[in-house]
Amino acid sequence: MPTDLVKRTILFFAFVLIQAVILGRIHLFGVATPLLYVYFVTMFPRNYPKWAILLWSFLMGLLVDTSTNTPGLATASLTLIAVIQPYFVELFVPRDSVDNLEPSLATLDPLKYSYYVIALVLLYCLVFYSLEMFNFFNLIHWALCVGGSTVITLALIFTFEIAKNRK
Repeated sequence: MPTDLVKRTILFFAFVLIQAVILGRIHLFGVATPLLYVYFVTMFPRNYPKWAILLWSFLMGLLVDTSTNTPGLATASLTLIAVIQPYFVELFVPRDSVDNLEPSLATLDPLKYSYYVIALVLLYCLVFYSLEMFNFFNLIHWALCVGGSTVITLALIFTFEIAKNRK
């Protein structure tokens, strides 16, 4: 097995386990839930096969849905993010960079990386909570869920990125 596949498999199960056991049970102020597994999709390198990104994301969404009792929400939202991620990477990665550049604070300009991650996480939360509520009768609660979950998820992602760069 190639080392990249082993590393990605370990991260895959670690994110699913952390979400199922710890983060899926956190609901700050009744609205903000950390959705750290989105970070897994943001880490796919440039020119990674699109079919593989879709497969990894679909399987992760399926496992998260199964373990957190959110039938189809994470699967649909994460698969959508997987479709968009390769195009977002191209927007923020310099044209003359290596083909397998993995987006992170260390490899991209911090501002570009922030825009990249904020856009993907915000889009994920918009889709996830829109599907969960399936109506907009309580627009304020929906906006609080989207905003709160986006902020707490971004805080966790940037914490992991900063810790990863300190090594």
